[in-house]
Amino acid sequence: MNELVIDKKKYVLLLRKDYELLQRKAALKNKTEKTLTLAEARLYSKELIRKWAKEK
Repeated sequence: MNELVIDKKKYVLLLRKDYELLQRKAALKNKTEKTLTLAEARLYSKELIRKWAKEK
């Protein structure tokens, strides 16, 4: 790993494989959003509509 300074900004040079490893580690830490099936989405939207209708 090398450090490089250009216009008072520090940059780090990494090998491509090290960079890709860091990207994979970061991706594993992120939680993906749950995707609903069509039937689940319909039920969920109907529940929300009923909830909003009661509020009015």
